Amino acid sequence: MRIRKTLTSLFALGLLACTISNAALAGQITVYSALESDEIATYLAAAKKAMPDVQVNVLRLSTGDLAARLIAESGAPHADAVWGEALTNLLDPRIADQLAPVSGKTISSLPKQFRDPAGKWFAATGYMAALCVNTEALAAKKLPMPTSWEDLAKPVYKGNLVMPDPASSGTGYLQIAAILQGAGEERGWQILKGLGANVAQFTPSGSQPCKLARTGEYAVGASFAFVAMQSIKAGFPVKMVIPSKYVGYELEGSGMLKSSTHQADTQRFLEWVASPAAAKLYQQYKEIVTTPGIKPTPEQIAEGLPADVAKVLYPMDFAASAKMHDAVLKRFKTDVMH
Repeated sequence: MRIRKTLTSLFALGLLACTISNAALAGQITVYSALESDEIATYLAAAKKAMPDVQVNVLRLSTGDLAARLIAESGAPHADAVWGEALTNLLDPRIADQLAPVSGKTISSLPKQFRDPAGKWFAATGYMAALCVNTEALAAKKLPMPTSWEDLAKPVYKGNLVMPDPASSGTGYLQIAAILQGAGEERGWQILKGLGANVAQFTPSGSQPCKLARTGEYAVGASFAFVAMQSIKAGFPVKMVIPSKYVGYELEGSGMLKSSTHQADTQRFLEWVASPAAAKLYQQYKEIVTTPGIKPTPEQIAEGLPADVAKVLYPMDFAASAKMHDAVLKRFKTDVMH
């Protein structure tokens, strides 16, 4: 089977200290999150009503930076929980070994494919690859409408494509992982090299390619579905194209760290993250919501999201994505980004 907080912001430190409390605090937890800042604000405003006696301090980092921090802090983590981190990163043994089993009614109600059998993680949301195509720029440059990754690897798109850097962007990595898993090693790298030859720039975030395309700076941005739908809603001349094959997606996993000294409050927070009440909010930002019964809205379908998202997604092997991560990034840097 993808978008990205009272709120105290210490932007110089990259910290969003999101307070969901009143004067009388019963507990306090620290959460690391790769969710977008505006998402966090929306979700925690609702969580405040469900847990007025708990203060939640959130440090927001990109998926890559969050994984690096967890690995660096493995001897003495500074957080109680991880919220909305790329599942591919959570499955890294250096991170997975730090997670403690969690359970609860809301967590166990998620379909089995969206939670760890041992209870170390669950995924309430996810995001999927999509192309943001600026129809006006495409017409002005007399370029054909791309329908696949293979199309974008053709020389005609040279200089008109923007993609995220997979080393810093979870969106970037899921795109190339799906191509390699779906097309196979040999053909997959051929496609990636063709894409690399056409890329005008690699961006540090997964949303930036779409933002550059929607303003007409480039014709096509390889991004994720939600930012494409946001762009359409905002009135930009953007068409969202779901690639005909190898549609990568990532699940956003959450879990509790073994080192947590506030496990009861952390458990409560994670159960809220998996709750139907939270799922209704996720639809404002996510194209993949795993809670049973949640379907795309008519507005999302009108913006190009498939009515049945599951049917278009490439069946990602997340364990394989995690295992090959470092080797793929190394080769991508030398063979594709050169």
